[in-house]
Amino acid sequence: MQVHSLIDSFNYALEGLIHTFKTQRNMKIHFTIAFLVLFGSLFLDISRLELILLFASIAFVIAMELVNTAIEVVIDMISKEYRYQARIAKNIAAAAVLMAAVNAVVTGYLIFLDEIRSLGLNLLLEIKKEPAHLTFINLGLLVIIIIALKAKDGGGTPLQGGMPSGHSAISFSIATIIVFLTRDIVVATLVFLLALMVVQSRLQSKTHNLLEVLTGALIGILLTVIIFGLL
Repeated sequence: MQVHSLIDSFNYALEGLIHTFKTQRNMKIHFTIAFLVLFGSLFLDISRLELILLFASIAFVIAMELVNTAIEVVIDMISKEYRYQARIAKNIAAAAVLMAAVNAVVTGYLIFLDEIRSLGLNLLLEIKKEPAHLTFINLGLLVIIIIALKAKDGGGTPLQGGMPSGHSAISFSIATIIVFLTRDIVVATLVFLLALMVVQSRLQSKTHNLLEVLTGALIGILLTVIIFGLL
């Protein structure tokens, strides 16, 4: 019972995130910038602390946009006509998003300033080879892509149904990452068998159809091959 409640909680939270992505132009902009920043960081020699700060800044901006959207929805639900107090509340919520965005811009500027100044062909050929960096960036990009595709498709819920299957994408992405890191045929066989079991469970429960799980698996594999293939 508690397990189902926990899954439902995640599902509701992701539904809110996808709804905001579908209905709010600013959220689309935030996700686009986040994708470009994470992808660009593959070409820069940033430290673990700097990577943590990037993820924290991105999460902070998205969280503030979610809060802002929630406040706007509640105000519109309560007050159907123009009120000065409602306008002030919306402006304050928008200001919170602005401050989070300013923080993200300053953080990105301080992290990337020296790297951008020295950007050249040699740097592009010496991409950061830290597996932890590539793994987290890969999964971050994959989550952004899945959320965007789920929002566009509009079918199912974030954790149940819809195109593509997020479970398939993440499981096959992780399996591909492990293959790149270990380069061991036995390990590769085992991890892909585990990924196939995840896919089989989604099909057996009729949460996804064959096309949805195949699309998710293909996205997860291709993105990981592209990123880890840059090494």
